Amino acid sequence: MNLPHPEIFAALVPGAELLLDDGKLRVRVQRCDAASADTTVLVGGRLSERKGVNVPGVMLPISALTAKDRADLETALSLGADWIALSFVQRPEDLTEARALIAGRAALLAKLEKPSAVERLGEVVAAADAVMVARGDLGVGMPAEQVPAIQKRIVKLCRKLGKPVIVATQMLESMIESPVPTRAEASDVATAIYDGADAVMLSAESAAGQYPLQAVTMMNRIIEGTESDPQYREFIEASQAATEADTHNVTQAVCSAMRSAAALLRADAIVCYTSSGHTSLRAARERPQAPILSLSPHLATSRKLALAWGVHSMHVPDPTSLDELAPMATAVAREQGFAQPGRPIVILAGVPFGESGTTNMMRVAVA
Repeated sequence: MNLPHPEIFAALVPGAELLLDDGKLRVRVQRCDAASADTTVLVGGRLSERKGVNVPGVMLPISALTAKDRADLETALSLGADWIALSFVQRPEDLTEARALIAGRAALLAKLEKPSAVERLGEVVAAADAVMVARGDLGVGMPAEQVPAIQKRIVKLCRKLGKPVIVATQMLESMIESPVPTRAEASDVATAIYDGADAVMLSAESAAGQYPLQAVTMMNRIIEGTESDPQYREFIEASQAATEADTHNVTQAVCSAMRSAAALLRADAIVCYTSSGHTSLRAARERPQAPILSLSPHLATSRKLALAWGVHSMHVPDPTSLDELAPMATAVAREQGFAQPGRPIVILAGVPFGESGTTNMMRVAVA
């Protein structure tokens, strides 16, 4: 087997184990040098090309970005990618390096799949704009029985910090070869939704499986079925992260008030005027009962927010005065089918308009 990663050979020692293809195959190193390793197969099987290699319990002395990754990153950014997802994050410094290369041209998502990243979870999540919980890879580097608790811990922390979180890998694994999932897989997807994940994601099911359309359709059906369950709102409320007192965080205070107002008024929609996307993300953190209609003058911001929980994002010009605030919000809410005439909506905005981080007002209007 050819392994074009000298850094991995540099980290190997006799007795170390290598896990191939998400741990389906396992080998133990007998002898190794800087360019090769002799191994004994512990668990064998068929190994196709482009499969992953894991070295459990070893912090690899390498950057999360290879030379090819850097070239691919520039290509993606030149094409206008909204999000850059960084795999094999081991430490928060990996994200700092990637963010410097991105230079504000896209948002940064950390794929959590290494035990070393979980050990510094708070720092890693704080350094990212969003997080992906890659359960399949996490289950290779650590005992499988620990992964469910880690998943819940990551989702809870991301919700507390207002960072979008995706639960991914092996969600409907059997649908790679079957037109229907197992009931356990359907329950797994629903659990992530009950926990309040912003998104659930398919991998091989849609990328290389035999039934991609059925897999996507089934995932959507599970999402809609879970969110229509009367107990869904109870789970979301029970897992709501407490809002910490902060005399300087006006946005957090306004969004907290919005959540209460929307519930009491049974508002049809919450309309957020946002420049950077921060207002809409803080609104999504509150997991309000009404859908969030995000209005931004920046197309990149509008596209980026498509990932966030409950957010329908629109690219519209900023209002030029307070007099335009409510009429524009109600018109867009009606046009997009989020509000019925005569029904209340809650509006969040910042004055002066167009300045990031100035969310300081909430208004109730009638559509």
